[in-house]
Amino acid sequence: MRMARRRTIGAVVTALAAALLPWQSASAEDGSAAAAPPEVLPTLRHWQGNQGEFTLTDRTRIVLDGVLDSRTTADAGRFAGELNRGAPVSRSRASRPGDIVLRQDPSLKGELGAEGYRLDVGERLTVTAATSTGVFYGSRTVLQLLNDDGRAARGSATDVPAYRERGVGVCACYINVSTQWFERLMKDMASQKLNQLWIEAKVKSDTDPASAFWGYYTKAQVRTLVTVAKKYHIELVPEINSPGHMDTYLEKHPELQLKDRNGVASPPRLDISRPEALAYYTSMVDEALKVWDSRYWHMGADEYMIGSSYPNYPQLQAAATAKFGASATPDDLFTDFINQVNAHVKADGRSLRIWNDGLVGRNTVVPLDRDITVEHWLGGGSIQQPSSLLAEGRPVMNSAYSLYLVRGGFTMQTQKLYESDWTPLRFEGQTLSQGAANLTGAKISLWPDSAAAETENEVEAKTFMPLRFVAQATWGGPKPSPTYAGFEALARRIGHAPGWENTDRTPLADGTYRLTTGAKALAPGADASVSLVKDSAASWALTATADGYYTVRSTETGQCLDAVRGKKYLGAPLEVGAELSLGNCSATARTQRWQLDTGAGALTLRNAISQLHLTERTSDGVAVQTTGATRLMAGAA
Repeated sequence: MRMARRRTIGAVVTALAAALLPWQSASAEDGSAAAAPPEVLPTLRHWQGNQGEFTLTDRTRIVLDGVLDSRTTADAGRFAGELNRGAPVSRSRASRPGDIVLRQDPSLKGELGAEGYRLDVGERLTVTAATSTGVFYGSRTVLQLLNDDGRAARGSATDVPAYRERGVGVCACYINVSTQWFERLMKDMASQKLNQLWIEAKVKSDTDPASAFWGYYTKAQVRTLVTVAKKYHIELVPEINSPGHMDTYLEKHPELQLKDRNGVASPPRLDISRPEALAYYTSMVDEALKVWDSRYWHMGADEYMIGSSYPNYPQLQAAATAKFGASATPDDLFTDFINQVNAHVKADGRSLRIWNDGLVGRNTVVPLDRDITVEHWLGGGSIQQPSSLLAEGRPVMNSAYSLYLVRGGFTMQTQKLYESDWTPLRFEGQTLSQGAANLTGAKISLWPDSAAAETENEVEAKTFMPLRFVAQATWGGPKPSPTYAGFEALARRIGHAPGWENTDRTPLADGTYRLTTGAKALAPGADASVSLVKDSAASWALTATADGYYTVRSTETGQCLDAVRGKKYLGAPLEVGAELSLGNCSATARTQRWQLDTGAGALTLRNAISQLHLTERTSDGVAVQTTGATRLMAGAA
């Protein structure tokens, strides 16, 4: 049934495209010039213009009509607050000119699918969809139409996405990306009709407390992210990478680390020749899925042998031979491990996803399960091409390296992609001549390879255009402008989602302050340390940075508060309890940037890179970074 529905939707979209070319605008029925397509992003798949305008007034109501579910009702209440003039919500069946009507009609699912909608702009502005998600996406378009001057050209549109997965990926692996940042991301994603967010993140474990190094998210924080995602109709795809990239889990489990022929352990690699390896991994999966509450699970399965090769680990070949016979290879053992994880998550009603680079065709005995979604990011060499994966009937997502944004490394060339008319048919190493029902879509991916190179606020700023590009490419409407400059100008004019800019990132004016808690004040200490000292008169110059943080400079030493001590991952200082210090002030040192979190008349200092707070070590008053926080008062010096 699912495939039949996709074919029906595809036929509707094809018919619409044939009826109206992307650069054409239909004429009004009376033969006069019709309104040009509205300037919205992503662009509408089909637009039929008419004469005249709809105008938002003080009498406008949001009228709910049809077979509504609870999500549509809740969305309508938020939508009312997002309109720049506001509007009351009414369940009256009698709409009047000037009203915005949100209509849900499940019988239209064959035509509009799970996310499409119809937009009719006349005396009334009406959004009609089969599902709450379709109504929600229609309301995102309405916000772009009306939140400038409250006026919209009359006409009608049928807007059905070309791809069912339109995504963003964020590796909060090792590092912690603040939940506030994720909420802002999801709000902006929803404004662009992006519907999937992959997150590689560690849940603070009760099953294996030894694995809880900093970078984790508490279960309460994960549940908050789940709630936010549901609010914005976003599907979360959580990941714990396996069997490679597991060093943060295996650090306290040396018995599970893969060892080479000389007995030297590889900290990131799980030894899949050991039966307890699968049991350990699935125990972590089960615990994580209880709080992520997602229908998908991503196990990574990438770069297991990066920088090495299977012959260095003869126990893998031995285990493959013992389990599958003399013709088996280590790749068969690797594939079998993936299939076992797939069976495990399927038993719980979930679907498995992996990266593609481990699929090199050397698994001669054990085929990869066909229902596993493969996210294709790397091509070349012996890696299986996307056309081959699609021909096998398996779901494939385009997660190409060209869609990467890496802290301190490669950044997606959005202008180049736009000008070359990139679509999800263009993979790394292969461009498809036509689409396929099992080509699910595409996503951009954010990686913290050099985690101290950029703050999360800087990452947020540089994702603005990539988000809008991938939304346009995967929704599939006409190109909004022949030039990238025109596309960017339109995107900047539309801006972020309503309510996105609701964070006061610089709550204090630049100046010199004493930072105190009770009778103690933050002060320079011996050996470039920092302490909370009783009756100290020390003062600090707080200066806002361009990306929304502060530098905190000692007026006594001229040095800046820094977080560089302790263990580092990807260059980020992530050791809980590590002492804070003073260092020569540097405009490029992101570890010297501090977020001021305010509340109840006090503030806390949170490092922009580690996301750990300044607090007092109880034994000696030395300032350290921890998950807790010392509440400070900032008084003029």
